[in-house]
Amino acid sequence: MPENTDLMATRYGQTRQAASRTKIIGTIAGVSFALVLGAWLWWGGVLEAPSELQTRELGYVMVSDTEVQVNFEVTTPPGTQVNCAVQALNGSYGIVGWKIISLAPSETWTRTFQESLRTSEPAVTGLLYECWLP
Repeated sequence: MPENTDLMATRYGQTRQAASRTKIIGTIAGVSFALVLGAWLWWGGVLEAPSELQTRELGYVMVSDTEVQVNFEVTTPPGTQVNCAVQALNGSYGIVGWKIISLAPSETWTRTFQESLRTSEPAVTGLLYECWLP
């Protein structure tokens, strides 16, 4: 009977050599994957440069049915010019006011701004849409 088992194992590839080869290949693949994943996480998390631009919305004031004042804060290294887009939305989340502003370079890291925005119809909110470095 053992001869029959060895014959079947040889025929279908389940010999001791094939089993140990499969274990070695699996171990090498697993270690390689772990090394690549670890290198990728190190590169993306630890070696990433800190953000040069950070923004924070501080709120909004409804001045009238056709004007909203948006309050926001921008943090950048001193001497950096920044452009920002400010928007006003109606109750259906439609844009009813939009303005692109250019913020001149400053000597301080964090600055606070109040930007008035004209609207085409009554707005329910005013937001800082996006800021970018030109």
